[in-house]
Amino acid sequence: MDIGRLRTLREFADRGSVTAAARALHCTPSAVSQQLRALQAEVGLPLTEPAGRGLRLTDAGRALVARADEVLAALERAESELDTYRSVPRGRVRLAMFPSGALMLLPGLLHRVAEFDGLELDVRDIDMTPPEVPGLVADFDLVVTHRDEHAPPFGSDRHDVVHLLREPLDVALPPGHRLGGEERVDLADLAGERWIGVDVGFPVDDVLRSLTVRTGVQPTVFQRINDFRVIEALVGAGHGVALLPRYAISRSAGERLLRRPLAGIRAARHIEVVLRRGAASRPAVAAVLDALHAEVAATTGSSGRIAETMPGSVMVRADAGSR
Repeated sequence: MDIGRLRTLREFADRGSVTAAARALHCTPSAVSQQLRALQAEVGLPLTEPAGRGLRLTDAGRALVARADEVLAALERAESELDTYRSVPRGRVRLAMFPSGALMLLPGLLHRVAEFDGLELDVRDIDMTPPEVPGLVADFDLVVTHRDEHAPPFGSDRHDVVHLLREPLDVALPPGHRLGGEERVDLADLAGERWIGVDVGFPVDDVLRSLTVRTGVQPTVFQRINDFRVIEALVGAGHGVALLPRYAISRSAGERLLRRPLAGIRAARHIEVVLRRGAASRPAVAAVLDALHAEVAATTGSSGRIAETMPGSVMVRADAGSR
């Protein structure tokens, strides 16, 4: 089968439409349609079928996409074997990070990557929700994402998942708050407070809603702000309380707000890297992953990590992230 046609089929599967696949491949929608028809004629089975005004994959099409991933991954492994003959990782690695993760890890990560001659890191900060991650993997070599620890893990037979850390969520209180003298804060004691949350669908909001289910306390969210630095400023000014990730809180925030762990319940987000199956065999990608682990260890005070490999995923937990 023609490799170019298999790539076209995979782009269509990743992006969900002929038009989006054409944009990714820098060609016209008619060219994508011709490639799909040619591949269909080559295999002798219908690979797509009408769905509204567009197309969707048939069962045979989905089966071929899975095999196309294996073929293209094998080609990438062959290319990576040539890369191993070089003394250091080289090339460009495209990285997408959610904003608070970038705020926490990116400054140090760039210093670490700069130590490699010939390795270039192209970074974009993207405010992503978990359902958007597969589409981002189509455009980036590595996608650093986050999810509520009570949400189901990201699962796909076409991707690897690397666990970076478990980041606890703490309650942020304004200076002088009545609970400021407590070592830990019970969510029930905050029942009457005004909360500053994030948009619905983002992990920290998922945590707040899961706490509602587990404790029966219904928080009143009167503002939704996605930038944690803005939330810090609002809490510090006395406009409400908030859940904030422990390591993403800025160093200067301690001067203008109080941070307390929750009592009696565990609340955290998992920070993970999602990438195409087999992409970590490329030395440049592996070097950036190692640099991410090193930066997590430096940020959280961890001296090492525990690795646990599972089918379809690579799970790596930072020791300090288990607090």
